[in-house]
Amino acid sequence: MKVPSQLEVLDLRHFSARQLRGLLDEESRVWSARLRWDYRSSADLLLQYLDSRVLPGFVALDRGRICGYVFCVYEGAKAVVGDVYASTATSISQSAVEVERLLLMHVLELLQNSPNVERIESQLLLHPAGEISAPFVKAGFTVHQRLFMECNLADGRFLPETEAARALPEGLSMGGWSSAMFQQAGGVVHQAYAGHLDGEINDQYCSLDGALRFLHNIVRFPGCGVFDVDASSVILREGSDEMVAMLLCSRVREEVAHITQICVLPEYRGRGLGQMLLTHCAAQLTRRRFDAITLTVTEGNTPAVALYERMGFSVRHKFDALGWTAAKSEQEVTA
Repeated sequence: MKVPSQLEVLDLRHFSARQLRGLLDEESRVWSARLRWDYRSSADLLLQYLDSRVLPGFVALDRGRICGYVFCVYEGAKAVVGDVYASTATSISQSAVEVERLLLMHVLELLQNSPNVERIESQLLLHPAGEISAPFVKAGFTVHQRLFMECNLADGRFLPETEAARALPEGLSMGGWSSAMFQQAGGVVHQAYAGHLDGEINDQYCSLDGALRFLHNIVRFPGCGVFDVDASSVILREGSDEMVAMLLCSRVREEVAHITQICVLPEYRGRGLGQMLLTHCAAQLTRRRFDAITLTVTEGNTPAVALYERMGFSVRHKFDALGWTAAKSEQEVTA
């Protein structure tokens, strides 16, 4: 893609938080309108990294004015394209989508030519499916469509008495989340996603260490909202502390919660545990006067999608999950 003469694409590390703040404030408003997500804490964290001048990425300028940015992070041999956004509030020589595609082209070229990068992933939640996937497809990425689903809690369908009417199977009990469960929870995530479609999307599911990093990002990192221990729960075998299922929840807006993880060990599936965890979580949030609860799910995971639809969730937004593996790409070239 040729860069128009009016546009410049420069290294993100040349720019300060002060210079990018206006663009991130605009992006935060889009997150709020499109996904009911308060993105300001994530934006503030990103601004801190910008001032450290260590975050890889690019900035687009239109006649000297900042109009877009993209950044990525390195996790060992893996890189993640964390976000891309171009302003729609100012007059630019290309559309915002075209600027975003241009920025993605630059960052993908950087990453695919980095000798230590073996895997690249991205889930650009804010952007509608297909809107900015072209640079990824051209670069050989696999694309999976994911759904952002929402359930209205204001209609009272998850009142506490509804929750109490659902009994767990014999030999199981429900309890609250504790930080002491962290290590065991990582094992449950790893086992639950063994051979699962989502392991192709997020390789953290494919190892115990990766699952623990994934949980760390959910529980202790503000990028996924503020972890809500009261709305999170686990199911244990009675008489032991062996976890068989769990649901983790965060607050992404004062009145909106987001389920960041729900999983059940394979041998315990088919017993309604996922539905019970969802019902318990929704009842807790209803009691605390939350308006809505959201979650994301891979469209190809049809049993999970069907469960969420039965529970009253509907699709608010569709987005792409994108992945590339160097070894696989080399095999395709030589085939």
